[in-house]
Amino acid sequence: MSERLPVLYRKTAYDIVFTQSFDELWQELAALGCGEKRLCIVTDSKVDEYYGDKVLELLEGNCVKAVKYVFPNGEESKNLDTVRGIYKFLIREGFDRRDMLIALGGGVVGDTTGFAAATYLRGIDFVQVPTTLLAQADSSIGGKTGVDFDGYKNMVGAFKMPRLVYMNLAALQTLEDRQYFSGFAEIMKHGLIKDAAFYEWLIENMYEICDRDLDTLQEMLRRSCSVKKLVVEKDPTEQGDRALLNFGHTIGHAIEKAKNFELYHGECVALGAVAAAFISWKRELLSMEEYYEVRDMFVPFNLPISVDDIDPEEILRLTKADKKMESGKIKFVLLKKIGRAVLDKTVTDEEMLAAIDEIYFKDEDQHA
Repeated sequence: MSERLPVLYRKTAYDIVFTQSFDELWQELAALGCGEKRLCIVTDSKVDEYYGDKVLELLEGNCVKAVKYVFPNGEESKNLDTVRGIYKFLIREGFDRRDMLIALGGGVVGDTTGFAAATYLRGIDFVQVPTTLLAQADSSIGGKTGVDFDGYKNMVGAFKMPRLVYMNLAALQTLEDRQYFSGFAEIMKHGLIKDAAFYEWLIENMYEICDRDLDTLQEMLRRSCSVKKLVVEKDPTEQGDRALLNFGHTIGHAIEKAKNFELYHGECVALGAVAAAFISWKRELLSMEEYYEVRDMFVPFNLPISVDDIDPEEILRLTKADKKMESGKIKFVLLKKIGRAVLDKTVTDEEMLAAIDEIYFKDEDQHA
């Protein structure tokens, strides 16, 4: 049975729809007036193989025009060249401000399509149809869009709220294990920063989550998205509390770039979360037992808690280029306790190096 979660943004709102098929997609689009619009599905080559034609068939004959733009799968496509390709395609197809883009895919597709929507003709509407756990739990909600620039993650972007987020949870069953579990890092993050009861629920339902039981996934995503909804409604453009959603991302993004994106985003977030929890422990915000529990709880979900072949000094340097810098200081997110995160601008280089060393798997280490 489908469920809805409204997200309020200033004087407007959009719904997150949780369902287990694409059967209701056109009904939702029709409610947005899409019968009178040109619709362009933007997707990547991998998602297109699974769902591109299926979704296109749902649209054809119901709207003024339905077309599909496909770009190569992978983080390396998340750049301004891909956005330029989308612009050219939309111009050729005659899209104007009344028309709409549909982002069908994971975080790369959603972020790139959203940025194209925010900037084409100074802004046209778009809908998120996320197909990965990472996108469903995090990147499709809240209106952050953008692309990487010269290897720096999400350095060019804009805030652009979708008109709808439509989640077909059955799509998660087609994901490779590594990609599926990568998305779980963001779900764990939501429990750690805002909802201790949800964090405990994740532990209690570990086996069902790992088995991808659809009813369990629907409850998990509804609860996870509820956390993000409350944060982005309070602070839609990240002037305050929304920055708490960056827990694990400062060091995580640095590792992601240093490893040349060989690790998945969620894997790097897990590593960054362990590092941030370590600093929280050393500052006596968390107990030693809480720190080790947070660290070890990533393991059953196939997420790393250590990383090899890195230079800690390089990781530290890369944190300084992070877009979350403010007046030369990093807004670091720490845990005051499980379920309550705080922003801190006083984390020192020495503290970060100690945390990076904690997650650095050296050749002489016998156990991660």
